[in-house]
Order: sequence, then structure tokens, then C-alpha cells
Amino acid sequence: MSQFLRWCEARPLTLREIEPMAVAVYIQAHPGSAPTIKQHLAAIRMLFDWLVTAQVVPTNPAASVRGPKHIVKNGKTPVLSREDAARLLKSIVPEEAEAGLIDLRDRALIGVMVYSFARIGAVVGMKVEDYYPNGKRWWLRLHEKGGKFHELPAHHLAEEYLDAYLKAARITEETKSLLFCTIPRKTGLITGLPLGRRNALDMVKRRAIAAGLSPRVCNHTFRATGITAYLENGGTIEKAQQIAAHESPKTTKLYDRTDDQVTLDEIELIERA
Repeated sequence: MSQFLRWCEARPLTLREIEPMAVAVYIQAHPGSAPTIKQHLAAIRMLFDWLVTAQVVPTNPAASVRGPKHIVKNGKTPVLSREDAARLLKSIVPEEAEAGLIDLRDRALIGVMVYSFARIGAVVGMKVEDYYPNGKRWWLRLHEKGGKFHELPAHHLAEEYLDAYLKAARITEETKSLLFCTIPRKTGLITGLPLGRRNALDMVKRRAIAAGLSPRVCNHTFRATGITAYLENGGTIEKAQQIAAHESPKTTKLYDRTDDQVTLDEIELIERA
């Protein structure tokens, strides 16, 4: 946003002087990739929407400006097979008796992402009270984008991982505390401080490499892995969209890698030259 405002200042253009043509010229000359340009244009539209609402400017000059076409049919997020995902989780806590608090936290965090299709931001933002009983089952309350809450039942394995972690952390009664916190290796004690997305990413990559998996594995891998496994087991795009809290089934489809696997038998169908 600051980049656009600096561009206007250099012309110079005040907020009231910015017209659709100026926004279009800025977008045309933007050096970024198509996704970046579309993201910047969306930010400009949001700014002027707010300014119109606040009666600072009469109209939104970015409303009629169109960004570059960018069609994505297949997502680029690396996905784990069900077997590799299970291997990763098992490698973190090979035997329950030997598990440390950090191991239990990491397994629970990854387990929640896999079995709820949750974004990393929604998971690290959870409080202890966001894992709660509802009837005979335990539920998860995820803090999604735009301040929205998304509630869904916990998968039995996510429930098992969370129960083991909470028991070891002894924070079950601290309902307002963050669920996933930093734990210094020197003390092995939970700090109450937030576990950031970058901290989670470093952990995920370290765990993936230790399990013999690709270093390309990232936080978003588990969202794609869960959705793909769900669809492979007969789930529907519509329900996957609902679980993932996507606005559109097209977004959910980007995480569907059920057609990406090429088997050896298919390769052998290629005749010898």
C-alpha cells in the first residue's frame, strides 16, 4: 500500500485527485508477478472502500480497474501421502513414555492441521478453551481470517494428541492461555508466549527432515495433505470446502491432489522407442 501512495506522491496526486486512470497506469507499470499485482490492487480497493465509508473521498477509483489474468488450476503446496504423514507423526513421538513436552506439542500442532485442514495462523491463535467438549465429543474452535470463528469436531487422533499434550503441559485449567506456546529446550517448561508461524515452520521443516521427508514440507502442506486424504477416502469437495472454511470450492480444489499421482504401471504403458 505504501508503494502505491509513494507513487501517487511523486506525480503528485492527493487522495481526492486519484482517478481510475491513475490506478490503471500504476497497475500496468507494476513490476511484480500477476498474483502480487492482484494482491496490491485488492489492497488499494480496500483502502478506498474504507475512505469512501469514512467520507474522505466520494468514490473508489480502483473499483473499475482490472488486474492481470491469473488462473491457477493446480496448487503448488507440497503434499504428503497418508503413509508419509503417518510416518512423520510417529517419528515425533515414537513411544509415548519417552515423549517430552516439546514432542507432544509439535505432534498435537501438526495433528490439528492435518485433521482439521486448519491454517497455521488459526492453529497458533487457539486458546486452551478453543478445545472444548460438546456432548460426547471434543470440538475445535479455530480463529480464521477476518475475525471469524470456525468450529468443528476434533478427529479422534487430533483429540488423542491434544489430550496427551495438555496433560503433560498441565494447562487444562488455564482456559484463557494460548494452546500452543514456546517451550525453551533448556528448561522444557511452557512459557505462555505465542508460538509464531515462523517458529512453527522451522519446527515442521526440522521434523520433516528428521523423518526422511522433503525439506519443502511447510505449514500449508498439512492443509493440502488432509484435504487430499479426505477426498481419496470418498469425501466430497463441498464438505471439504466446509471443513476448510473456504469461500469457494475452487479454492478447495487447488488442494486436491488425488489426480497428481502417476503410477509405475501407467509409466510402463509407454511403448519402447
